[in-house]
Amino acid sequence: MLAGKKILLGVSGSIAAYKAAFLTRLLVKSGAEVKVIMTPSAHDFITPLTLATLSKNPVLTHFTKSDTGEWNNHVELGLWADALVVAPATANTLAKMVAGTCDNLLTAVYLSARCPVFLGPAMDLDMLQHPSTRRNIETLERWGHHQLNPTFGELASGLIGTGRMAEPQEIVTYLENFFSNSPLKGKKALVTAGPTYEALDPVRFIGNHSTGKMGFAIAEELSRQGAQVTLVTGPTNLNTSISGIEIVSVTSAEEMYQACVAHFENTDVTVLSAAVADYKPATLADQKIKKTSQALTIELVSTRDIAAELGKLKKNGQLVVGFALETENERANAEKKIKSKNFDLIVLNSLQDAGAGFGHDTNKITLIDAKNNATEFNLKSKKEVARDIVKAIIDLGHG
Repeated sequence: MLAGKKILLGVSGSIAAYKAAFLTRLLVKSGAEVKVIMTPSAHDFITPLTLATLSKNPVLTHFTKSDTGEWNNHVELGLWADALVVAPATANTLAKMVAGTCDNLLTAVYLSARCPVFLGPAMDLDMLQHPSTRRNIETLERWGHHQLNPTFGELASGLIGTGRMAEPQEIVTYLENFFSNSPLKGKKALVTAGPTYEALDPVRFIGNHSTGKMGFAIAEELSRQGAQVTLVTGPTNLNTSISGIEIVSVTSAEEMYQACVAHFENTDVTVLSAAVADYKPATLADQKIKKTSQALTIELVSTRDIAAELGKLKKNGQLVVGFALETENERANAEKKIKSKNFDLIVLNSLQDAGAGFGHDTNKITLIDAKNNATEFNLKSKKEVARDIVKAIIDLGHG
């Protein structure tokens, strides 16, 4: 199940770093493409030459490749990977990951990674049981990272207890099971994101403040859970080169409608998170409209209702998730919308909630199903919100 997978192996400074050689060899034998990133202190325990030879790729440690200043692009590395495996993961590295400290290439790549993260802690038993380490591990697990549980045995200190890094074969087996048992494996997903722009003339448009962050996070989480994802996005400043996700870039509501209809028939899960303009100018000026002293009146007409049209096309077995961004009577409006659009689930957020809505890295949502059962969540990062939404999709039987 690892054939063709792109694995980033992070090695931090632990006596267990010698196991990284065996792990690298097993990953390569299983068909994975492996790139190794070492922290500077890891060099004290195993040589880069060993891991470069086994991985058949240069080992990376520093932000630059040479004295010329050529950059080891941590962002590209984070986007390249299907999985980031940090093994051994020391107490120091775990703490840096939680704190967002990126004073080395490995933690900088971690902060840029959009793939599943797997952690193989390795340390003495008292370090592992210290409240600060337990808090850090629990935090990383809460963020959705996977812990490769340390095992019981003799430690480098001579003490006997839990703290040994999981064996390389166990880690490979865990990864194989993860990729073979992904909840949405074999499912096709369609996600819409961002705003639409409805042109007035060659220069101006009607639009909104949507950044697309929520939709992109949902698309990435669906992909992490094994779905084959198509992301239809309006104009955005976000990176539209995401490994494993087909991106369809559009501008107007009509273009988004056409793209959605083209993909919808063969889609198992559709998440309509785009902020589609409800109106567009009745006529499009072929030249820039000049400012005059007179008031300007623009006639607007309705755009296509993408959600309603897809709701009419929905077949048994297809699941459609909608969004409701409301400013008043939030719950009542969302419940009305879930019925009129034939949604299976609706994501309600209110502009009355601080940190929710357009432009933020956070969101506060309530999930409501077709029976009006509601689950309210606290303010979270949009990545965490995406995980809550995708979990609800899986719980509805689409996993």
